[in-house]
Amino acid sequence: MDRVGLVGLPNSGKSSLFNALTGGNAVVASHPFSTVETEVGVAHVPDPRVDALGKMSRSRKIVYAGFEVVDIAAVAKGGEKGDALGGRFLAGVREVDALCLVLRSFEDENVPGDTDPLAALGVLELELALADLATLEQQLTKKRSRVAPVDPAVAAGLKAAPAAVEVLERGTPLYRSGLHAPDREALKPFFLLTNKPTMAVINVGEDELVGGDELVAAVQKEVGGAVDVLAVSVQLEAETARLDPAERAELLEGLGLGQGALIRVAQAAFDILGKWVFLTTGEDESRAWIFRRGAKAPECAGVIHSDLQRGFIKADVIRWDELLEFGSLAAARAKGKVRLEGKDHFVQDGDVLEIRFNV
Repeated sequence: MDRVGLVGLPNSGKSSLFNALTGGNAVVASHPFSTVETEVGVAHVPDPRVDALGKMSRSRKIVYAGFEVVDIAAVAKGGEKGDALGGRFLAGVREVDALCLVLRSFEDENVPGDTDPLAALGVLELELALADLATLEQQLTKKRSRVAPVDPAVAAGLKAAPAAVEVLERGTPLYRSGLHAPDREALKPFFLLTNKPTMAVINVGEDELVGGDELVAAVQKEVGGAVDVLAVSVQLEAETARLDPAERAELLEGLGLGQGALIRVAQAAFDILGKWVFLTTGEDESRAWIFRRGAKAPECAGVIHSDLQRGFIKADVIRWDELLEFGSLAAARAKGKVRLEGKDHFVQDGDVLEIRFNV
């Protein structure tokens, strides 16, 4: 399961975001550094497509897609020396697949801390870049001192490293460095923090929801197209996350927030991770499955079970909304709307699959 790490300054609201996404109980306090240990939870993402298919099939069980969320110890401004990232932080953030920068905008006289999201972005990016610079310089020293023949992958990383060092020395994260994709790929063996897919959540107050687009535009202009940016009233989301699903949906709809931040954050996370969702449905269960964007049908079958990939023959495929129009797979087949696809079929987001296999 993919892991998204929440990174923010003290009192940015990242622990509240963690609770909103996971239904967890991470410590939330008005004083800085209430999060001193890494916490991990699972965000199960509500999906109207699964709900609709489950209703159609009268499924006994509904299973949503999910990803792990990691609440990492807060970052403090390190006096531009790169010393704000302690051991707990580095241990937590190196293990995640993507970063979510939590930038505070909300005002609260009872909660100390800066409320300028652009200033917070600058501190976080500088500290992450300086940590990467230190890591890269250490790794280069080790790898260049080896007498044994250099592995081709390591050699490619060493070739890309000088350009990365120049970028990091300027305090610029690699995710918006302009480095070519092959160079970014070659640097992966160095496990650099700013080489991970990244998104940003601006934590706004309830009174800022209307003007949230302006904040998003300002941060988006700063980070460019490399980072997905969205505004969320984290406190509101955390409070509604504890409600009964029907009450929560009614409240969010009344506030003009649609299905809430969880789905928006999840969609952004799936996007930066390069993931899509395919669906299965039947009387036993209707379920969403996460897969790598660009995967073919056998690989997606393997997401369900390795035996299905090993013995893959064909896959019955139909779009989820088309299936709903016909009311069942049998009715869709009778109308010739279910496609029989082979091993070279690229699965699309929202496809409903039924795998044919033999082992």
